[in-house]
Amino acid sequence: MRVTGTGHASMRIDTPAGSILCDPWVNPAYFASWFPFPDNSLLDWATLGQVDYLYVSHLHRDHFDAKHLRDVISKDATVLLPEFPTSEMEDELRELGFTKFLKAPNEQVVELPGGLKIMIQALTSPTDGPIGDSSLWVEYDGVRLLNQNDARPTDLTVFAELGHVHAHMLQFSGAIWYPMVYELPQSAKTAFGKQKRDRQFDRTWRYIDDLKADNVFPIAGPPCFLDDELWQFNDIFGDEGNIFPDQSVFLSEYAKVGGTNGIVLLPGSVAEVTTSGATTTHPQPVEEFFANKVAHLEEMRERKRGVIEAEKASWRHPEVDVLGEMKRRIEPLLDESIYLAKGVGGPVRFDLVSYDGNDVESIVVDFPGKEVRPYADEKVRYRFRTERALVEHLLHIGEVDWVNSLFLSCRFSAARIGQYNEFVYAFFKCLSEERLQYAEGWYDEHERAVDAEDITLDGWVVQRRCPHLKADLSRFGIVDGDQLTCQLHGWKFDLASGRCLTSVGHKIRAHRADEETPAPAGDAII
Repeated sequence: MRVTGTGHASMRIDTPAGSILCDPWVNPAYFASWFPFPDNSLLDWATLGQVDYLYVSHLHRDHFDAKHLRDVISKDATVLLPEFPTSEMEDELRELGFTKFLKAPNEQVVELPGGLKIMIQALTSPTDGPIGDSSLWVEYDGVRLLNQNDARPTDLTVFAELGHVHAHMLQFSGAIWYPMVYELPQSAKTAFGKQKRDRQFDRTWRYIDDLKADNVFPIAGPPCFLDDELWQFNDIFGDEGNIFPDQSVFLSEYAKVGGTNGIVLLPGSVAEVTTSGATTTHPQPVEEFFANKVAHLEEMRERKRGVIEAEKASWRHPEVDVLGEMKRRIEPLLDESIYLAKGVGGPVRFDLVSYDGNDVESIVVDFPGKEVRPYADEKVRYRFRTERALVEHLLHIGEVDWVNSLFLSCRFSAARIGQYNEFVYAFFKCLSEERLQYAEGWYDEHERAVDAEDITLDGWVVQRRCPHLKADLSRFGIVDGDQLTCQLHGWKFDLASGRCLTSVGHKIRAHRADEETPAPAGDAII
């Protein structure tokens, strides 16, 4: 099995039974904020795009590059389609010209012509990517590969049971706006960033240990930031709180925990994977490339400056009545929302800065009142501050996912009262009837589900599944005193009270092992 690195989470997998191109991303994403690094735009995409199969893991725009898919990738390719809860991915790919689809049943091995086998695991909670994420398992002639990319399954058992894996591709770096955009002292940002950076690596080591593959390939990050306004987000300043470590940092950190089987793929690197090992060739020495990282970034910045300026010129739409359009689009969704609106539990404020930077219009999305209106000097749970032009553009193009556009762009600042609230971001990625109805149904189903199984961790009896996204706490739970941390997403719980310390809601069931089990509400203890 030959694996060619094509940048970020993208790779081309070649076997005698066919070729698979995964997540080809070249063009800037999220309001021209994110670019692939190392740069992959100079690869021979005309050749790379002539493939038998296309796999797109999810709809995040650093994986789903609509322009590149439309312009470069062969429409003769059969799309290996994850079993997602909505039809959005198939609909968008059909609009781009793709007509051949293999809808892979979730977690079921499918044998393709010539003996090539694939299995796709689809994750379908409202917080998995933009309504769904997935991983691809591939086998040919006894060689097995898992492309986990960004996905965060609760465990990798379903893949391990299919046989020993020889190549494991997974994310290790950050892909979020936290904590950089929060209006906090720099010391606090650094502390929170270091905590997040450490959690990212801890989660990666746990996945690697779960699968025990022969070779581990760090992929799906980091992006680079070439706009002068965002340049400080690149991990080139020695900031221990930067959440975007690169592949060379991965190798260094991996070595600290005993890892010796890491392989970096630059764009154009080729790994020949067999059951007995992997041989890799690179377009240039990996160590030398990352030693010159700053020079590579500066060269990219100058080369892409025109692309960024052209994108910026397209954002302004002064003809858009922002308040009126937000009312028209969001209020009907607020009326239909039960779980998300209740979960947000208060007003969310958008401060829109005018073109000249002097004036600010403040608009409130009032979740309890089910309306969008001008700000009325009340306290708000969340406040976002961004350029008016960005919201004009979202409304102009009818964007249904403000998370997969505005928030991931990092072109905003944020403040909040109290804990992180996942429902805020869940709602703003569900600005369509289809997405909202799915998210509401998902929360309804999980709200009603009873998790009756308990486990014992360091003197505490706790429910086995994390209240957040049902991770198995026997694998991901770490107890420190009276506090439990689920390492899959870093969520923390106070075991004495059951209270979630990371977000509102999500109470955990727990008691000390040497105490009697609390009786259910309404039951008497005899």
